[in-house]
Amino acid sequence: MAPSTTVPSVQDIEVPETLLKKRKQNDKAREERLAAAVAARKAGKAKRKVIFKRAETYVKEYINKEKEEIRLQRAARASGDFYVPAQAKVYFVVRIRGVNEIAPKPRKILQLLRLLQINNGVFVKVTKATEQMLRLVEPYITYGEPNLKSVRELIYKRGYGKVNKQRIPLTSNAVIEEQLGKYDILSVEDLVHEIVTAGPNFKQAANFLWPFKLSNPTGGWRTRKFKHYIQGGDFGNREKYINKLIRQMN
Repeated sequence: MAPSTTVPSVQDIEVPETLLKKRKQNDKAREERLAAAVAARKAGKAKRKVIFKRAETYVKEYINKEKEEIRLQRAARASGDFYVPAQAKVYFVVRIRGVNEIAPKPRKILQLLRLLQINNGVFVKVTKATEQMLRLVEPYITYGEPNLKSVRELIYKRGYGKVNKQRIPLTSNAVIEEQLGKYDILSVEDLVHEIVTAGPNFKQAANFLWPFKLSNPTGGWRTRKFKHYIQGGDFGNREKYINKLIRQMN
């Protein structure tokens, strides 16, 4: 006969009810986390497909637009006419002058345009009102029509978003989707397209972008910086030549 012992075996010990409940809760939470991770992966994959599809359509749209421009130019040349390109939809505006001896009205307009520092740049939709505003502050700024390459380089290289009044770098599409998803802008390419084409949600897209902080142009400004661009200076409307300045400052 085996000697009796007062020490209970593992089988004899009953697990407390609270511990069993905790184990069940932990198992359930783990399963939920795994299911959520799988669902997030699936959603991310589907979203990436949509983003790639959109990017492809944008590329086709840009190429077709470029081809159409070339066709119209050739047709005009063949018939002995001049081809006049369509009026600019978007301007890129850069501040080139400080605050010394600036009148209250131009100062207020520069604040409205969010050009608070020298070498700050913003995208502005071309309307009658904005053109009048730009004319009033012309001695303090230079502006022109940016092309697709310039817009893309600015946003990819120096693009920062405004998130809760903070300057956040555009390191992923998630930042853009979180702020502009309700306007169907999900990625950087969507943002570029909205700016280039001056789309219906241009205002929201442009306001989301923090004013670009550019460097001084390579080789410096012209010697007569405070004369109009067409007089050998730097301020005022420089039309398509803004793209050259963007390359130098970006």
